[in-house]
Amino acid sequence: MALMTITREHEGYLEDRKSRFLAHLVPVGVFDQRLEALRKAHRKANHIVTAHRRLLDDDRIEESGKDDGEPAGTSGMPVLRVLQGAELVECAVLVVRYFGGIKLGGGGLARAYSGAAQAAIANAELIPFQRFAVKEVSADFAASSELERRVEQLGLSVIARDFTEEGVTLTLEGPEEDLARLDG
Repeated sequence: MALMTITREHEGYLEDRKSRFLAHLVPVGVFDQRLEALRKAHRKANHIVTAHRRLLDDDRIEESGKDDGEPAGTSGMPVLRVLQGAELVECAVLVVRYFGGIKLGGGGLARAYSGAAQAAIANAELIPFQRFAVKEVSADFAASSELERRVEQLGLSVIARDFTEEGVTLTLEGPEEDLARLDG
């Protein structure tokens, strides 16, 4: 399975023995702002458990799961394992828990938190993860229309178009593998 990601927030919900679990699957870039907003919006919540996965430039995955006061290993890690199982990167899950008065036990907590995370992922529009890059390409005037046609065909974005005495230089943005196809 290929790495997947999301472009916007998705939510999931689970209730177990009167405890409510509200899961928010978000792009990792908005994680800090979203956590702060959820803490303000859910002041009476008992816990906000988090997990994230980020793909580093060297293709290693940075990931973590935080229990936010729940017994160690019962919440953050189960949520992280759901992200790993779905092969999601550049994503985070934040699960807000309202305690319903009945203790769920370690296994019950793990099932509830991972179930809420799975519900958010089930509601999400997952897309294949692609690394974006920026590249400059140049062509003389005779070849510039062919270059423009190939850029459009590959669906690359033109950030800048600079004309010189020799021709044109395009600054392009798009998936790394599509930018590499321009060389071929």
